[in-house]
Amino acid sequence: MDRKERIFVIGSDGQLALSLLEAASARNITLEAFGPPSVDLTNPSSLEAPIRNFKPTVIVNAAAYTAVDAAEDNEDLARSINATGPEVAAQIADELDIPFIQVSTDYVFDGTKKDAYVEDDPTGPQGAYGRTKLEGEDLVLSAANKAIVLRTSWVYSPFGKNFLKTMLMLAKTRDELGVVADQVGNPTYAPDIAEAILAIVEQIAQTGWRDEFRGVFHLAGTGTASWHEFAEAIFEAGTAHGLKRPHVKALTTADYPTPAKRPANSRLDCSKLAETFGVHLPSWEQSMVMCVNRLSEAGELG
Repeated sequence: MDRKERIFVIGSDGQLALSLLEAASARNITLEAFGPPSVDLTNPSSLEAPIRNFKPTVIVNAAAYTAVDAAEDNEDLARSINATGPEVAAQIADELDIPFIQVSTDYVFDGTKKDAYVEDDPTGPQGAYGRTKLEGEDLVLSAANKAIVLRTSWVYSPFGKNFLKTMLMLAKTRDELGVVADQVGNPTYAPDIAEAILAIVEQIAQTGWRDEFRGVFHLAGTGTASWHEFAEAIFEAGTAHGLKRPHVKALTTADYPTPAKRPANSRLDCSKLAETFGVHLPSWEQSMVMCVNRLSEAGELG
């Protein structure tokens, strides 16, 4: 990558922001991540000065309100972080004539399609989180000519709280647990998302901006699984590091009610991303094992 690239990341302590910082550092790429209070999407006036002072060549919004159930009671807050805040950041990017990359979600779909979703399938979010993320997509695309929206799903990493780390924690204390088996998707490793974003930035740096770069792309791990299958694979990987393997009961969505409705089908077809940018994410199984191994090496498996 052209070392003159300067990547401004909105969000500083989430899974993707931390993964981007790590990936950029390994490649000696100038990337800085900014979060509250200095850069706060709920206070859009906080965005302009830090962005302009940094003189970025690309802006990546890695911040989001991702508390899916809590969003049902806090939709206005979710909207400010997922939609109206990013809109202002995208407007600044447009004024600077630089690309703006917005990360979105499978929750923009209703989950009723039988096959994997492609980018131009009809959207139909079932809850506040999905609604506000879809609004963010639309506002960003309207605000910035050089806008890229990357929809991903089922994100996990060595950082923060996520399904994989929760399962490993439960393996220490539980002999049996239940996991939903009738929701399917693409488990996606946040460091893989970060690598893909840097590859996209590199492509733009090498070729210059092209019209086909603008729009919505699906970016998710290769291969699909149910939450139950994902959990079973995590526990299998954990046994290599001495963790006992709990018995995993298969639950239905009806068995495990939540305030927000989850899509039954979160599978994303990522062909467009591969065709446009040449980016392919690894299999979710491969990346999941890497994550478990990394947590073991860090002494975080118990």
